Amino acid sequence: MCVGISAKVMKVDKGTAIIDSNGVKKAVDASLLENLMPGDYVMVHAGTAISRITDTDENETSRILEGLL
Repeated sequence: MCVGISAKVMKVDKGTAIIDSNGVKKAVDASLLENLMPGDYVMVHAGTAISRITDTDENETSRILEGLL
């Protein structure tokens, strides 16, 4: 099974995004997504931002993960 995490984009520079996922900040490859901006939400898998998601999607993902823990 493959698992992705949802995250908020904090900064974008030359195909790399700094994301924040539940307080953990990390640099990821953002070259697959055009016009990515700080404040966008993304799904990240294997160190790559693979799709944009809505803030509603991100909130639901966080709620589900909290329920598992």
